[in-house]
Amino acid sequence: MYPILEKLQLSEPLSVDEQIDRVFENATGWFADAIFSEIPITDTAGIPWVLVVLLLGAGYFTIYFKGINIRGFMTAIRIVQGKYDDLEESVEAAATEATPSPSEDILDTIKIEGHHGEVTHFQALTAALSATVGLGNIAGVAIALSIGGPGATFWMILVGFLGMASKFVECTLGVKYREIAADGTVYGGPMYYLTKGLQEKGWQKLGKLLAVVFAIMCIGGSFGGGNMFQVNQAFRLFEYVTGAERSFIAGKGWLFGLVMATFVGVVIIGGIKKIAKVTDKIVPAMVVMYVLAVLIILGINFRAIPDAMMAIFHGAFSPEGIAGGFIGVLIQGFKRAAFSNEAGIGSSSIAHAAVKTRYAASEGMVALLEPFIDTVVVCTMTALVLIVTGQLVVGVEINDAQGVVLTSNALASGISWFPYLLSFAVILFAFSSMISWSYYGYQAWSFLFGRGKQMEYTYKTLFCIFVVIGAAASLGAVTYFSDAMIFAMLVPNMIGLVLLLPKVKEELEKYRAAIKSKAR
Repeated sequence: MYPILEKLQLSEPLSVDEQIDRVFENATGWFADAIFSEIPITDTAGIPWVLVVLLLGAGYFTIYFKGINIRGFMTAIRIVQGKYDDLEESVEAAATEATPSPSEDILDTIKIEGHHGEVTHFQALTAALSATVGLGNIAGVAIALSIGGPGATFWMILVGFLGMASKFVECTLGVKYREIAADGTVYGGPMYYLTKGLQEKGWQKLGKLLAVVFAIMCIGGSFGGGNMFQVNQAFRLFEYVTGAERSFIAGKGWLFGLVMATFVGVVIIGGIKKIAKVTDKIVPAMVVMYVLAVLIILGINFRAIPDAMMAIFHGAFSPEGIAGGFIGVLIQGFKRAAFSNEAGIGSSSIAHAAVKTRYAASEGMVALLEPFIDTVVVCTMTALVLIVTGQLVVGVEINDAQGVVLTSNALASGISWFPYLLSFAVILFAFSSMISWSYYGYQAWSFLFGRGKQMEYTYKTLFCIFVVIGAAASLGAVTYFSDAMIFAMLVPNMIGLVLLLPKVKEELEKYRAAIKSKAR
């Protein structure tokens, strides 16, 4: 008998979902285990090697660009506000030149006359945010604090600040090396800056290899972590707040998935313009909705906020009695921040590449706001609510579903109907994450298989099918594997970011010079 089947010989018969999970775990578990394998720090705590790479990269980028995450913050705000829009209109761009053939496109991105991008700075930001602001900010924070205690919040904020530099680098490259088709459709992301950027340096074969590896991982991540996991957790919370086993939707995940797939399909058929038009309304609405709910709870418990802040600071440096001690608390904060904002993974650069701009660094500056909003603001507010409401139980490891319920209970402690609001917010979070990840996955798919309509509709149909499967199935090992694929994206991406830093510096200096000339 085959070894994989021998492991499935159990006394109790498994359900179909459990059999799928078990087969998938045995067939692909080695890959996920390798990606999330830990470097031992103490006898009781270790840190995933992928997290070490992300942190070292973010720290290096911060130093290389002399604190761009802080010094460039107000500039980023002004760009989103449209203060520098006139720079785009006054500068002579390569887009007015004759279109080069792909074979001639070595030193610059392909420019098509009359086309400079598809979406505004704000829309690009919200499209990228919609993929990162989600269940990780709600369930993930509860998980991190339940293991690491309140002190994990401090390290979460620190990594959020460092991640701003990584976003700046990858999104600047995303715009610089994007391709714009004759109809104005933008194709960008790590696949393109790895291929074209490294070709400029004479490493054509390495660039192509890294781009293909990234694209494969991105497609897998879009179906799993960016799709099935999102809809599955949204359904679980909706089922919970509407009565759990007594809910009218109990056991009907396929129906929930079918409804979600319909809405997702309607949006993603229209491409990034349609996605951006949805996300630039949904993302601000859902963030404001969630933040207002959190602020109300914090307002009700305002007397407990000073103690909560002290608990965060004290717990960050003196975490007596908490699993793993100081190192354990630090690692939990690092994990949640990195897993939440995806800085260094490269995915966000795909959305930012579609921006209407002639200055690549302008969008890199906008992108650095992402980790700030996602991690420093939303994750920190979730942590404060968990602490001030007394819902946090430190030292107990919980899963994603329990994390969502924990946050739901924290909101319910102030106003009984808030869990319904949270359920609606989670569905919006999941929906927006899915439509953005569908765009990421399609961009990777088109890079590998071509840009024809048949290839496009094949991918988008598969994506919608996986929405239904994700809501109906027990995911288990499937999500573990797909999450591993998302974090495997950092390997080719980080190599490209480090090698192409001088190009980013050139773009930054070019944009700063334009701003200075405007001020004169």
